[in-house]
Amino acid sequence: MAEPEATVSEITAASNTEMLSFNVGDAIYAIEIKYIKEIIEVEQITLVPKIPGHIKGVINLRGKVVPVISIRKRFEIEEIPYDSRTCIIVLEFEDGEQVGIIVDRVQEVVDVKSSDISQTPDSKNVNANRYIKSIVHFENNVILLIDGNKLINDDRGGSL
Repeated sequence: MAEPEATVSEITAASNTEMLSFNVGDAIYAIEIKYIKEIIEVEQITLVPKIPGHIKGVINLRGKVVPVISIRKRFEIEEIPYDSRTCIIVLEFEDGEQVGIIVDRVQEVVDVKSSDISQTPDSKNVNANRYIKSIVHFENNVILLIDGNKLINDDRGGSL
């Protein structure tokens, strides 16, 4: 229980935090801008045998092989066909590892005050999604802030 408080404290330590917001279904999610490498159109994804179901495969991004995760599958939301607004957000972590996440559509970069970020409720019924780091209240919207490290490392005990 102390761990989520530490995570929220890290985010709120700065007076403002920039996040990229995006939609998956009707929900608005965000990820801290420090993890965003680039946003690209969905391109040819190469299937890789015997990988977890939420990993769609890999793409070749300027000579680098980048695994791609379906946020819908990861969150156990029904998949829908891609359209012109579906895109891949390429994340880059401190160790240089890159991972793409497929989202329905990117919204905007939001500059959130620390006072607008709150810890997720303790109730397992409300926050059964372990990939949500905190809840952001921004312009009459509730945005679910994703924990990028848990999203890619959770069930493997390491990287993809």
